[in-house]
Amino acid sequence: MTVFTIGFTKTTAANFFTRLKDAGVKSVVDVRLNNTSQLAGFAKAADLEYFLQQIGSIASRPEPLLAPTQDIIDGWRKEKRPWAEFEARFQGLMADRQIESHLTPEALEGACLLCSEDTPHHCHRRLVLEYLEDKWATPLDVQHL
Repeated sequence: MTVFTIGFTKTTAANFFTRLKDAGVKSVVDVRLNNTSQLAGFAKAADLEYFLQQIGSIASRPEPLLAPTQDIIDGWRKEKRPWAEFEARFQGLMADRQIESHLTPEALEGACLLCSEDTPHHCHRRLVLEYLEDKWATPLDVQHL
């Protein structure tokens, strides 16, 4: 089962939408806590839905259950706490939320998890898929666009 991830920062709209189309992404799952900020540019929630549909006939949906809380984000970004602390706190949050019981592997087939970070190394979208792969019996072929 193939699942993708992508971030929208440090790229152009053309590059972003081309990567999604070329990969054959069927849907974008928005896992951001704040997806309406002006800083989101072309990835602002309402605009993104329109662009995805028009450019690639790609469906989209928000999935706030897969987003970290503001205090977890602030601990890493504003308070400069170590990434390992972010990971541990977010993994605990996912376990508390039991995200694996709210989603199915089939719901993520051909989907692309969207967040703001340009790479998956320090981004919660990677952590979500690692957590789910550990909980589900279905192996995931994760491709970071």
